[in-house]
Amino acid sequence: MTTRHTMHSPAPAAPRATDAARTPAIGDHGVIGDLHTAALVARDGTVDWWCAPRFDAPSVFASLLDAERGGGWRIAPADVDTGAWSTAQRYIPGTNVLVTTFTSPAGALEVTDFMPVGPGRGTCAEIHRRVRVVRGVLDVRVTFAPRFHYAQRAPSFIIRQHGLVAWDGHDDALTLAAPPGTRWELAAATAACTLRLRGGTSTWFVLRFDDDDVHAVDDYRPAQKYEATRKWWTQWTAQLDYAGPYRDVVERSALALKLCQYQPTGAIVAAPTTSLPEQPGGGRNWDYRYTWLRDSAFVVFALDRLGFPDEVHAFLQFLKRVSRRGASQHIQIMFGIDGRRELTEQVLDHLSGYRGARPVRVGNGAATQFQLDVYGELLETLAIWSRHQQVSEGLWKVLRDLVDWTAHHWHEPDFSIWEARQEPKHYVFSKVMAWAALDRAIGIATRQGLPADLDLWRHAAEAVHADVLANGWDASRQTFVQAYGETQLDAALLVIPKVHFLPHSDPRVRSTVEAVRRELRAGHDDLLYRYRAPDGLSGDEGAFIVCCFWLAQALLLIGDFDEGERIFQSLLGRVNHLGLMAEEIDPDTGEQLGNFPQALSHAALLNTAYILERLRPRYQGAARP
Repeated sequence: MTTRHTMHSPAPAAPRATDAARTPAIGDHGVIGDLHTAALVARDGTVDWWCAPRFDAPSVFASLLDAERGGGWRIAPADVDTGAWSTAQRYIPGTNVLVTTFTSPAGALEVTDFMPVGPGRGTCAEIHRRVRVVRGVLDVRVTFAPRFHYAQRAPSFIIRQHGLVAWDGHDDALTLAAPPGTRWELAAATAACTLRLRGGTSTWFVLRFDDDDVHAVDDYRPAQKYEATRKWWTQWTAQLDYAGPYRDVVERSALALKLCQYQPTGAIVAAPTTSLPEQPGGGRNWDYRYTWLRDSAFVVFALDRLGFPDEVHAFLQFLKRVSRRGASQHIQIMFGIDGRRELTEQVLDHLSGYRGARPVRVGNGAATQFQLDVYGELLETLAIWSRHQQVSEGLWKVLRDLVDWTAHHWHEPDFSIWEARQEPKHYVFSKVMAWAALDRAIGIATRQGLPADLDLWRHAAEAVHADVLANGWDASRQTFVQAYGETQLDAALLVIPKVHFLPHSDPRVRSTVEAVRRELRAGHDDLLYRYRAPDGLSGDEGAFIVCCFWLAQALLLIGDFDEGERIFQSLLGRVNHLGLMAEEIDPDTGEQLGNFPQALSHAALLNTAYILERLRPRYQGAARP
């Protein structure tokens, strides 16, 4: 017998939470994914963020951005909100299979979450949830409240023999396969059930996007897909080429980065979320579900060094695809994961935002900005990669066009790495990275005998280098500055020794590192703000995680090995309970801020770990400088 239960938009409040204060902290989550999309799972057993069928699709669960209206899917002990239960999360080692554990004197419950990857994925995005009672006889409550299209469409439920269908009234549907005999309660556009399970028993729920048939749970082979997914991840992790003392956190960062790559095109999202705030209650809330070429360059730089060539190759295919417009205009700094260029920014007024932080945005207006530094990040990465790979004719055509454009336009003002929403400036970091693009391209062409206008590139590299030294250096304060003619500093200047713009031993490098560390310090710890200058936006922000890792890298490179490693270890103490990081840290509370998990943060961790192990033999057993 089929039963239909219908509710209409706007989406009603779900029963899970009554106010935004109950939204779990940003860092209080794990992430699962299938290389097409990703879901966040809170320690309270709720899937509170999932866009399907891919990263940049509208959400079907978004209680992370509106506890009352966003929708979620919770599995937990029926009396979990009494406070008698403690919770914990862990990953199955070497995988992105997540286990959430609930423990009390009454018993223990495990919820294991994963999305199938590899050959077992099939054609639909799926979330598999295994419910296992470890101890006791427990009532387990399942609350399923999807809210389609960023919570603008409430579902109609159709109860089927083996579960139910949730339909948005338009084009999208979800099917939820449930254990045999499940009795559903339907109210307020929410389906719920309670299962009584004894210790040692387990059962499965399987959620599929874009389906309208519900088969028996066993027909989806969840146990077999669990084993296949676990094996796929452990085989991928086995490629990791790292032998240092930080293996666990390095492995977790690599796994987090892999979850950010969109397998069909090779694109890499900056993060799988949108609008998680950079300040509690603030308005600096951006959509990161797109591919920044800069961020992607840092990611593939890290993955290449750690032994993952397939990910690098996939991204290079994406880069070639989106760069076919030639050298007539600057390259767009970000793209959709399918390569699209139009990323119109919109505000979703109906969502209250994470713990009241509004606005909630989709799309990103920074896509149209001219950011000169992106040429340097790309060429820096590809210069390292080309030391053990031959650059193909097609890829070199793309790179040569980019470098030619840099040679002709490096002198123009831009918006630079931090995407200020004000008039462009002559940012020192951008000029340094323009020099890096020219310098690395000259090296690639020379080593591999590739056709290039080397005279043009050398002349431009010399000119930009001299320009930075003449206009970007503040002799009275003995530091490089953020922009020509201004006095404020920029933590991005810490990259100067990494790209060899000046020798590591140059006193200007050391004094700049010291000035940045002194003037951009956040609180009383080793945290840094990225800058403290007006940027055309209201509100404030937290300490920027990538800049903190850059500080550790800069200290390592200029010879302060012990201090660089100390800061690295301090930052490792900032990861969440699973080893994941957002974009920023609140220097007052230590809470993670911004979109999560953040690819750029994890790439910076990996690159710092790599530099540590490369330099360690130089300092082991020797007097520290």
